Amino acid sequence: MKKVRLAEDGWNTRDPERVSLAYSNDSRWRNRAEFANGREQIVSLLTRKWRRELDYRLIKELWAFTENRIAVRFAYESRDDSNNWYRSYGNENWEFNLDGLMVHRYACINDLPIRESDRLFHWPLGRRPDGHPGLSELGL
Repeated sequence: MKKVRLAEDGWNTRDPERVSLAYSNDSRWRNRAEFANGREQIVSLLTRKWRRELDYRLIKELWAFTENRIAVRFAYESRDDSNNWYRSYGNENWEFNLDGLMVHRYACINDLPIRESDRLFHWPLGRRPDGHPGLSELGL
């Protein structure tokens, strides 16, 4: 659970360099239809992502784990530069090396257009407050 919350906290910084440090130098990603290999490509992918996904707020939840693998489900809310809001749902499969760095990340993500009034993730940009409900509590 702690590793999942640390990942959520990192992603909510929207700092590609900082986020990339949780991944091995040779980490391999599949993120939607995009593939990234290594930290440099991860930073590029995240930089592009957060230029498009404004006011990004993410919640991750542990789904299952065994030895060096973790499965999580997540949802995030963001808007585009035309002020259209989305809730994006997905699942990730993570694999870690002996140093605890992620070597593989496979993400499947679906986007749902929402009205701003339907947003559920209300906190100042940055770390989700400890008292804010998680995915299960929100019925997601």
